[in-house]
Amino acid sequence: MRVLIGSSADQVARIAADNVLAGLAEHGNGKRQVLGLATGSSPLGLYRELGKAVSESRADFSDTLGFALDEYIGIPDTHEQSYRQTLVNEVCHVIGLRPENLCVPQGTGDSVIAVQAAADAYDAAIKAAGGVQVQILGIGANGHLGFNEPGSALTSRTRIKRLASKTREDNARFFAGIEHVPTHCVTQGLGTILDAGRLVLVATGAGKADAIAAAVEGPLSAACPGSVLQLHRDAVVVLDEAAASKLTQREYYDDAAAGISEENLVVV
Repeated sequence: MRVLIGSSADQVARIAADNVLAGLAEHGNGKRQVLGLATGSSPLGLYRELGKAVSESRADFSDTLGFALDEYIGIPDTHEQSYRQTLVNEVCHVIGLRPENLCVPQGTGDSVIAVQAAADAYDAAIKAAGGVQVQILGIGANGHLGFNEPGSALTSRTRIKRLASKTREDNARFFAGIEHVPTHCVTQGLGTILDAGRLVLVATGAGKADAIAAAVEGPLSAACPGSVLQLHRDAVVVLDEAAASKLTQREYYDDAAAGISEENLVVV
């Protein structure tokens, strides 16, 4: 795992975007780009930087397939707070990803069985696309990834999940009151997320410091779903100073981020 710390929100966004673009080049192998997308405030700067890369002809997402992490259950995908509509507005319109190439878990159906069947099909669609090359992530204050709340199985696949009370409270600002926030969702599982070629997690603000410390330096535990990043072969965690404030190995992360020079390779 690489931990990269920026001095400002703008620098965090630039670092994260550079790692997304590098990951697509490394894991794409010349194939059609497949990008995993997260909602929330944390990756917004990253998406703006990707949009800037498009405008400067350093990137092109017009043929990219996008796979969302999650979707609410019980609201149509045309609802303004559905994650499909959120991603259309905050990602498709920003980076030039075509809405018809945006895949989002199905949060409606005539039965629980039907919704879970669609969730199973979602995992199959990711596999059929060749797998997600880079998965963009945020982290919840309780350590959740996607909507994998504490207690989620570390090998879980896309499925129906109950939202934690804290998560619903955090998301109530987007609705006309907490009573309007859905209680359940469909989310990629932690095992599904780990299948991606590269993970790029972005976190800013002191409110994420405890979750980041637990995810990066704590034990591997279902109590902190974000700790599964420790299992991934190519995970990049990009933080601002506030989000990094409770890490104990800061000096090492800064040294490691400096990389290796050619002179270090010379045997003397």
